[in-house]
Amino acid sequence: MPQEVSVMVEGGKATAGPPLGPALGPLGINLGLVLKEINDKTKAFSGMQVPVKVSVDPETKKFNVTVGMPPVSALLKKELGVETATGAVRTKISGNLELDQIKKIAETKIVNMNAASIQTAVLEVLGTCVSMGVTVNKKDPKEIQKLIKDGSLKL
Repeated sequence: MPQEVSVMVEGGKATAGPPLGPALGPLGINLGLVLKEINDKTKAFSGMQVPVKVSVDPETKKFNVTVGMPPVSALLKKELGVETATGAVRTKISGNLELDQIKKIAETKIVNMNAASIQTAVLEVLGTCVSMGVTVNKKDPKEIQKLIKDGSLKL
């Protein structure tokens, strides 16, 4: 029966230190090969925390690396070029994004969302913008959500 290890790693920078090394070391697999595959598969997410699952067959020592998608908040921060969002969303703005950027994030994440359409995925991303203090088209994301819902703004 395969054993699974699920961790969050920084894109393209997995190391033999915690959390991977201690979790995978006892399984007797070539840690260098696992790390190389993880780093190759996550390099596009440089600077972001990425969920990674490593499945190992203890008998054959074969492994499979599955890379998840970073959270919407991480994608928004990367798009904004910031490390952290504001903690005071009512008084301070983290940054501004254009609706096209929001749509791109929604298209990237839609497979991991419960969204039935790109429109609902965009609405979800806009909801994350609200909680992070991110404006969209220099407006409150709630205004953009309302315009999308009433059909005034087409995607």
